Amino acid sequence: MRIRRILAAVIATAALAGLGLTGAATATAQGAPSYVTPSQCKQGGGTPAINEAGNYCKGGTYNGEQVD
Repeated sequence: MRIRRILAAVIATAALAGLGLTGAATATAQGAPSYVTPSQCKQGGGTPAINEAGNYCKGGTYNGEQVD
């Protein structure tokens, strides 16, 4: 009986820790906008659209990120 309680506590702790990590990752992903250099955009397979509104990287790994 005691082992079941300990096991349940361990599982509950792990589940809550997992939710905390998921929340932290979501908050980081929604944080400040990300900037990449034109060369990083090209290396990631994209094209820096620096003459268009917003100066974004089109395509590749950094698609949609602002080029600085």
